[in-house]
Amino acid sequence: MPRVTESDSRLVRLTDWYVKRSYGRSMQTTSVIGNSAWNLLGWGAFEFGHERAHKMDQRAKLLAETKVATTVGCQFCIDIGSALGRKAGVTEEQLRDFHNYRDSDAFSELEKLAMEYAEAMSQTSVDVPEEMVARLRERLDDEEIVELTAAIAIENFRARFNNALDVAPAGFSEGLYCPLPERQAAVAAGNGSP
Repeated sequence: MPRVTESDSRLVRLTDWYVKRSYGRSMQTTSVIGNSAWNLLGWGAFEFGHERAHKMDQRAKLLAETKVATTVGCQFCIDIGSALGRKAGVTEEQLRDFHNYRDSDAFSELEKLAMEYAEAMSQTSVDVPEEMVARLRERLDDEEIVELTAAIAIENFRARFNNALDVAPAGFSEGLYCPLPERQAAVAAGNGSP
């Protein structure tokens, strides 16, 4: 149950129609953000543009977004990120080896770098080292770097919004494997810290 009343305004119903058409189901996020029409419109415009940015490798971008979701701990975002990732070619092996991506052969160098960049951008105090930017520049042009950076920043916005207002997962992965949030994965691995 979200921490605010879900809106059922005409704008929310119109947005929900678009969401169902695009993703096959409603998302609680729509009715929650719908309490502020201007924020719903702004978020919608942001998402609309983001969905059409395809210069950056989509699988690497979605892996980076899912890394944000696990870092921040947003169950909703992990659920949808895992499902969208699968559609873009993210493998079961990658999802199962998600928290060991640095040492895993299941990820390309670009995917590893995108996930590392997502971790750096998802810290409470963002600190992206120049060395990391140099490694990005070796593989990506300016447009791709901006697109990847925007994808990670947008996912941080989504994850923090959904966590703060307790937006529930929508079941996009329908019982399939999803990586755990970083804190839970660390506890499960027995070391107690991410």
